[in-house]
Amino acid sequence: MRKHSFIVSGIAAVMMAGSVLLSWTPDTQLTSKVTGTDSAAVTTGSSSGKALFEEYVTSIYESAGLSGTKLDFDTFRKAVTGYLNLKQGNLVSKPLLTIVDFTRSSREKRLWIVNLDDKKLLFNSLVAHGQGSGDDMAQSFSNVAETHQSSLGFYVTDDTYIGKHGLSLRLNGVDNGYNSNARDRAIVLHGAEYVSEQFIAQHGRLGRSYGCPAIPVDLTNKIIGVVKGKSVIFINGQDLRYNSAFLDQDKALSSFNQPTVATLQAKI
Repeated sequence: MRKHSFIVSGIAAVMMAGSVLLSWTPDTQLTSKVTGTDSAAVTTGSSSGKALFEEYVTSIYESAGLSGTKLDFDTFRKAVTGYLNLKQGNLVSKPLLTIVDFTRSSREKRLWIVNLDDKKLLFNSLVAHGQGSGDDMAQSFSNVAETHQSSLGFYVTDDTYIGKHGLSLRLNGVDNGYNSNARDRAIVLHGAEYVSEQFIAQHGRLGRSYGCPAIPVDLTNKIIGVVKGKSVIFINGQDLRYNSAFLDQDKALSSFNQPTVATLQAKI
């Protein structure tokens, strides 16, 4: 992992206020809200805006001790970029960011849940990928039903229900073409017995789902209880075709409005 130095004194993000979306909206509508032109936004391509953005990401990464958990900084930056864009679209209501990095082995703890306001790591856990995506490593991804593959991109958490895996959390895929069929495919967050150190010891890897990000049974209630209700999940993977509108860094940079810097510094 690389170490990053601060460019300016500590800064927190400007999150645009707005009403919370009360029901799920198809991904095409979500994308249009985020990618629309904002005439009041600051000059997003400025070096000062980029410096503030980098400072914000770095401060959370270092304060939460994420380098010690092997979370790649560039992956974290991408996830924060998407979170800020979704936040600007008033599509999330919690300062929580869940990251799943399927570029890593299933034997590793490759799920992180971070409170961005408190700059704290809440969970670092094992998580399974879909059986159609690969064995130990997830190598193939799909938005198509019955492929049993995982889907990349940004999700917004919804409500819970009790299903065959017990407590489960519905996920709305907001990346058009990459995970927008998540609801139709019943891609949810749930617990599974095959997500455990014991299973790894017996089989050399985790078990696999039908495409859902499955988590350890003993953490299921705790994790779902924290992230349910309009928080962001970002699933990263090795797929050069993935190109999300939510990774528009210039749009995310408009969160860093220079006149509010003094107010934000007081929060550090």
